[in-house]
Amino acid sequence: MDQPAGKKVQLAAFGEFLLRLHSHQAKRFQQTDAYTAYYAGAEANVCVLLARLGMNVNYVSRVPDNDIALAGIQQLKSHGVGTEHMIFGGDRLGLYFTESGNHIRSSRVIYDRTGASFSGLQPGMINWKQVLQNTYCFHWSGVAAALSASAADVCREALEAASELGLTISGDFNYRSKLWQYGKHPKEIMPALLQYSTVAVADLDAVNIYYGIETDKELPLEERFKQTVQQLQQKMPKLQTLGMSFRKTIQQQTVYLAALAHKGEYYFSEGYAIPHVTDQIGTGDAFTAGILYGLMQEMTPQNIISFATACGVLKQSIAGDWAIISKEEIEEFIQTGVSGRIIR
Repeated sequence: MDQPAGKKVQLAAFGEFLLRLHSHQAKRFQQTDAYTAYYAGAEANVCVLLARLGMNVNYVSRVPDNDIALAGIQQLKSHGVGTEHMIFGGDRLGLYFTESGNHIRSSRVIYDRTGASFSGLQPGMINWKQVLQNTYCFHWSGVAAALSASAADVCREALEAASELGLTISGDFNYRSKLWQYGKHPKEIMPALLQYSTVAVADLDAVNIYYGIETDKELPLEERFKQTVQQLQQKMPKLQTLGMSFRKTIQQQTVYLAALAHKGEYYFSEGYAIPHVTDQIGTGDAFTAGILYGLMQEMTPQNIISFATACGVLKQSIAGDWAIISKEEIEEFIQTGVSGRIIR
């Protein structure tokens, strides 16, 4: 992933900026007496970790011009994320509510995003050729296209501009069943948008929903990944790099592992048994950021998947959507694995 000379911004990402309200002290929605607030958004999550790793990144979104949105922008800036291309309009910031699960009961999400500023985006509101000048990579996800027909049109507008400017394009499949409410099935929208991607992150379910690609569920995850890549390559001819993370339960313990296909070769991480999950949300975005960082740093493919997997594991130890970790912590984790020791 050679970076051409003169490109100042290493990555620009586009998506909806959100406020997340998390039910207090692991209580259910019907029990809770308080919520903890976090700022969020799939693409914002990627930007925060990349900025913390020293990358020069810009985040592009549309938010209302009010103090709640401005406070979130200030938090993005505090982690080093560029926000100069944010635009203002509409009346409300998208919300989502979360309820913690455990090994017995699943976590739950309730979205409150209808009518938010981002879903009101229209083509022409963002000058993409200006926004993406002097930028190397453009990153987006399926969440942005799921929110409204006009937001999907703006995704297409951004991708066409990025392609014309010669940017590397990264797409996260990021399927959310509760968000596709504007009368289109994802398979009618996503394949045309994903065709621009040379880098992608996906999961088996999203690949099946967008492209109808089936794999043999009796096979190990590694073999299902290979089957997916072979079929997906025919649908996405520009694709050079695909990352995918997995969770499986072994003896009632969650094991996290991942796979990378890069230029026709396959690479796999070791599996990490996770004794306790503080917050699972944002794990995939941390994993995505790890892959993009590894590519931009020209790591070897095996080191990329090891680094990205470490990002995904470490995120699960942190409350909120953002992986508030450092490069040193990631490198130490790769060397030592899961540890409960105190660093004094």
